[in-house]
Amino acid sequence: MTVSFQKVAVIGAGAMGRGIAQIAAQAGSQVWLYDTQPEATAKARDAVFQQWDKLQEKGRLSAEAVAGHKSRLQGASALQDLAECDLVVEAIVEKIDVKKSLFTELEKVLASTAVLVTNTSSLSVTAIAAALQRPALFAGYHFFNPVPLMKVVEVIAGLKTDPSVCKRLTEFARQMGHTPVQAQDTPGFIVNHAGRGYGTEALRIVSEGVADFATIDRILRDQVGFKLGPFELFDLTALDVSHHVIEAIYHQYYEEPRYRPNVITAQRLAGGVVGKKVGEGFYKYVDGAAQVPAEPPVPVVDNMPPVWVSPRAARRMDLLQVLKNLGAKIETGASPSPEALTLVAPLGFDITTVAVVERLDPARTVGIDMLFEDGATKRRVLATNPATRADMRDAAHALFARDGKAVSVIRDSGGFVTQRVVATIVNIASDICQQRICSPQDLETAVTLGLAYPMGPWPWATDWGRTASLRCCSTCKRFMATPVIAPAPGCAAGVRLACHSCTLKTEHDRPTAQHQRRSDLDPDPQQPGVSQCPRARNVRCRGRGPERGRVQP
Repeated sequence: MTVSFQKVAVIGAGAMGRGIAQIAAQAGSQVWLYDTQPEATAKARDAVFQQWDKLQEKGRLSAEAVAGHKSRLQGASALQDLAECDLVVEAIVEKIDVKKSLFTELEKVLASTAVLVTNTSSLSVTAIAAALQRPALFAGYHFFNPVPLMKVVEVIAGLKTDPSVCKRLTEFARQMGHTPVQAQDTPGFIVNHAGRGYGTEALRIVSEGVADFATIDRILRDQVGFKLGPFELFDLTALDVSHHVIEAIYHQYYEEPRYRPNVITAQRLAGGVVGKKVGEGFYKYVDGAAQVPAEPPVPVVDNMPPVWVSPRAARRMDLLQVLKNLGAKIETGASPSPEALTLVAPLGFDITTVAVVERLDPARTVGIDMLFEDGATKRRVLATNPATRADMRDAAHALFARDGKAVSVIRDSGGFVTQRVVATIVNIASDICQQRICSPQDLETAVTLGLAYPMGPWPWATDWGRTASLRCCSTCKRFMATPVIAPAPGCAAGVRLACHSCTLKTEHDRPTAQHQRRSDLDPDPQQPGVSQCPRARNVRCRGRGPERGRVQP
């Protein structure tokens, strides 16, 4: 196989640079590794050689393959040594003036046909190329650390980049064993842009006093399936990196509210409590292991009260089956008895609002997050309102822990934890595609490979219904009185189309009076398509998602 670029230079011998050099040599290119500090170049080359030796010891590479790889990787002592390279990859410090200066010098040394690329994660490709004589041959080529393991690379076209350059870079990425995704030159590109919803929303939840760091991490790992909770991830990447990325994207989008930085990370960065590498971040680390506070014990309840479930609860039939399996005494009357534990399962709304609107006794009302099917999660999440009695809170906790499944109890919040975070992820993803930053398919690939999410935003939206996603965004926006989680136009449009299709599939091919009736908890009177959707309002809804089985009052 003939590689797209025969001679490749990598400038910057840090972890990113040596990873790029490794996979380029493995693809068959002759690679030169250069750093302004000669000892760094030698150290990086030795590290790559050791990596290949380990792979040989494990039987993953043959001796012949290792010898061939080593013969194709060499150090360079000056920029002039790179004169014959047809591709130069820059992986140096994230300072635009330093990068501009380097590329200006490279243009003087390289052939006029050489392609120059930057591995920047947050700077504008167009801005870096602005001073170049040949901006058409310049592009972004954003890898992720550790490069050999993170199998995705963003190919970013600047304003003047020749499309043929991106085509060659795309093919070269595949030859190196990576999956290329095409991105427009916008702040954060795809991965760092799409990833804003996870950490920033989790920080907002903590700052509102809804739950602590460890509880939020547990919820998002066990209820959604993330490999790392947001605060575990912050500790791994370190705040001296991640906080600056948050601030950079926020300012580059001209203070877009949904990307707003949080004082929590700013304060911890100022205090040097940046993460695992210094021994303390959101968690303390001993011998590299996080010291995670223990979960509160399950309360002991001698006399379990009967349970009444709101007819408007999301996934009501699923919830009733769970309660039956747990041995609960379920009340079936139109309203709860004076002794009953009252359960509500709202989408986007806070427990307080639901109790008031449904005329329930808030002292006996507890919420449960039913965004996902109970059987698909490892944890149940309950929420109290400010008036919930301690005995009712403890009864709910003890009841839902009867089968051994973990239970977290949080304070009142519109959208609990999971709804807020997942809805924000789906919403930002919709906005990215609405802006034509990338295709939906490339976004899905970038998020699953670059962020290691359990699934991309579109399967989430499909699994629990776009109507539920829009409901979460709309109601959370009203509850928090902020545009932070306002539905993206693409998200709202997708729901209207889905609702229209759903309406046409009803028995009479048109909305019935029952479909058109509004609930007192309608998330937004300006979204008529949502209220008319039988998936969200029909008493006998047969659609997918948490609205299934929802009862219309």
